[in-house]
Amino acid sequence: MAVEEEGIRVFQSVKIKIGEAKNLPSYPGPNKMRDCFCTVNLDQEEVFRTKIVEKSLCPFYGEDFYCEIPRSFRHLSFYIFDRDVFRRDSIMGKVSILKEDLQQYNNRDTWFQVQHVDADSEVQGKVHLELRLSEVITDSGVICHKLLARVMGCQGLPIVNGQCDPYATVTLLGPSRSEAKKTKVRKKTNNPQFDEVFYFEVTKPCSYNKKSHFEIEEDDVDKLEIRVDLWNASNLKFGDEFLGELKIPLKVLRQSSCHRAWYFLQPRDNGKSVKPDDLGSLRLNVVYTEDHVFPSEYYSPLRDLVLKSGDVEPVSASAAHVLGEVCREKQEAAIPLVRLFLHYGKIVPFISAIANAEVNRTQDPNTIFRGNSLTSKCIDETMKLAGMHYLQVTLKPILDEICEAHKPCEIDPVKLKDGENFENNKENLKNYVDRIFDVITKSGVSCPTVMCDIFFSLRESAAKRFQGDPDVRYTAVSSFIFLRFFAPAILSPNLFQLSPHHPDPQTSRTLTLISKTIQTLGSLSKSKSASFKENYMAAFYENFHEQKYADAVKNFLDLISSSGRRDHKRIEQPILLKEGFMIKRAQGRKRFGMKNFKKRWFRLTNHEFTYQRSKGDHPLCSIPIENILAVETLEEESFKMKNMFQVIQPLRTLYIQANNCVEAKDWIDILTKVSQCNKKRLTVYHPSAYLNGHWLCCKATSENAPGCTPCTGGLPANIQLDIDGDRETERIYSLFNTYLCKLEKMQEACGSKSVYDGPEQEEYSTFLIDDPRETYKTLYQVIEAVKTLEQEHAQYKMDKFKKTKYGSQEYPIGDKSFQSYIRQQSEVSAHSI
Repeated sequence: MAVEEEGIRVFQSVKIKIGEAKNLPSYPGPNKMRDCFCTVNLDQEEVFRTKIVEKSLCPFYGEDFYCEIPRSFRHLSFYIFDRDVFRRDSIMGKVSILKEDLQQYNNRDTWFQVQHVDADSEVQGKVHLELRLSEVITDSGVICHKLLARVMGCQGLPIVNGQCDPYATVTLLGPSRSEAKKTKVRKKTNNPQFDEVFYFEVTKPCSYNKKSHFEIEEDDVDKLEIRVDLWNASNLKFGDEFLGELKIPLKVLRQSSCHRAWYFLQPRDNGKSVKPDDLGSLRLNVVYTEDHVFPSEYYSPLRDLVLKSGDVEPVSASAAHVLGEVCREKQEAAIPLVRLFLHYGKIVPFISAIANAEVNRTQDPNTIFRGNSLTSKCIDETMKLAGMHYLQVTLKPILDEICEAHKPCEIDPVKLKDGENFENNKENLKNYVDRIFDVITKSGVSCPTVMCDIFFSLRESAAKRFQGDPDVRYTAVSSFIFLRFFAPAILSPNLFQLSPHHPDPQTSRTLTLISKTIQTLGSLSKSKSASFKENYMAAFYENFHEQKYADAVKNFLDLISSSGRRDHKRIEQPILLKEGFMIKRAQGRKRFGMKNFKKRWFRLTNHEFTYQRSKGDHPLCSIPIENILAVETLEEESFKMKNMFQVIQPLRTLYIQANNCVEAKDWIDILTKVSQCNKKRLTVYHPSAYLNGHWLCCKATSENAPGCTPCTGGLPANIQLDIDGDRETERIYSLFNTYLCKLEKMQEACGSKSVYDGPEQEEYSTFLIDDPRETYKTLYQVIEAVKTLEQEHAQYKMDKFKKTKYGSQEYPIGDKSFQSYIRQQSEVSAHSI
């Protein structure tokens, strides 16, 4: 979901690793320990929470979270909660990072002090306000000066305890005076429209003849200010909740008698002082990315240069290979390159080219593809993208069982707990290894075609290079499919979307032992027992010396790397794509049933979309994928509820509320993708609901009236590879631009090698340059394309700032990122609204 700015699409994403907390305050009781979990919030909207770590004041989470951010936000916040014996959650503290400060901590582990949380500091949203000074002539002919304060509306207020019934108070403050007015309460909305006007007397009446035009004394202006407070009306005995405030000195009206602007709400300044170091700290790694994606034609020169990389001789002189050479980590380059090549269907020839070059540089068949090269990182990324559903079908059922059963599998005698039986544990572990080995080696027909084509290429290159080693055709493939695909997915299922959280310590230990064994079984190494450092693992592996294991691995590797292998059969079993609790409105299938809202467990496969009362229950409703005509957002005003979307069917529409904006976007995206090829998909829809005999959006009275708004643009039907080619090219440009100095140094190295044709100078020895002339040519084209794009970005930023007004809806007053720009301008332009 991108924000459009005159043809420029803006994407926001964040990748977070929540590490650990330390020195949290102890529980005020004899136990002192706490059961803690952490949430990730956009402002105050929770979008993710970790598992609960029990009985600890230094909990380790080790959880990763990634999301596309579908809306604007001011703070990325992390709240630490304690769950007490009554299963109530109490906030212990928070870490809050301003959006404009996120780059300071980009991609590095940072310890943040945990801060106190109080109601007066928890604010979000903005207010649209108008102030106007006017003259009022009384019946007696004298004039007094009055202030008009108009509260037009608010946007993005927080939801408090599941609801928001906001109202505003407007107060004129000055020496010895405080006069307050109050708006009406707006029910069930966090984007209220008030449009209410209040008048305040500013100056005392004076003779009309004495002042024939309005003029206010400067001293009076400096002593007066307007304060606007936002509140959530509450039925609870504790009173109304504070939502934020803003204070505006009347000196803003010196230059003009009318001032209209948007303001960010601010925390209440109540003079409290809190010790900053008594709540512990939280270790985080945050990567925030904001991409400004231009129309496709802007990227043509760079995109074409990258996409022809697989055809360049030698491949080390290609633009894609050069990117891998200059990036600090190969992974940085691999992610956008793989996505771009997949999008344009050129991933197999590219990987074949770089893999073949790497094989030809390898001297020992036992070290083939063992380094962190561009080849290995690109294949890893391809497997992760193309093989995600393959993992779901193959591993998820057995991994779910392991996580739920909690069977003891410890076989290290030193780590055995009291009461555990070594033989039972060994039997449990062997049973799990056998079952996982069995599902993997029988899954060859399900392996995605793109992975099989890559494996065939690896096999051929390795066999040609090391003709005297009959096993190299297997080890070249097993080093990826077992070592870098199945084994990591077993070890950390949360990183491969096979489980929502990092497993608990006991389950994690079980998965570690299974992963080690599977990895060794798949490696086909000559001395397997010797490959284990631990004696207990070598002893355990004695159970798997039968020839049937090696035969099963070879048969599996043969199947997934054969040239004629294609998916002849459709996988009949449904692939689970997404599931979770949401709130849905009754569809009116019962003639006299109430159309109320209920919490249900939703489940989406590639066959159907269902919901049931609880996970595992019989479905209450099943919607075949072919019956989904459109999936669109639903305007908040329909039911006064946030994060709603609609699944439109031939005879009815299902209205659903997700838990937060990120979840809503995820569900809309995947439902849209899975139903994209349906023949009867709609081109128009109603963005609001049909209530009280008419559509709220277009006022049409017929429930069957055609939609009034075009459906959102088409998305690729391939669920696995939903990739935006222009966005990936923008990321490649950003990387090249970041490492421009290295590109120029590499260019120098090519010149040096071309001229002297001698040994590489030490300062250039980090670059792999097989053909200096061809590499120089590519570098020249890359640098030209990057500099052209950089000029376009600079011009875009300049034009954007010229058109932007401080106090507009996009840049409300109080926006610190825009204030830094304002400080660079003259005082006059800084105050022009």
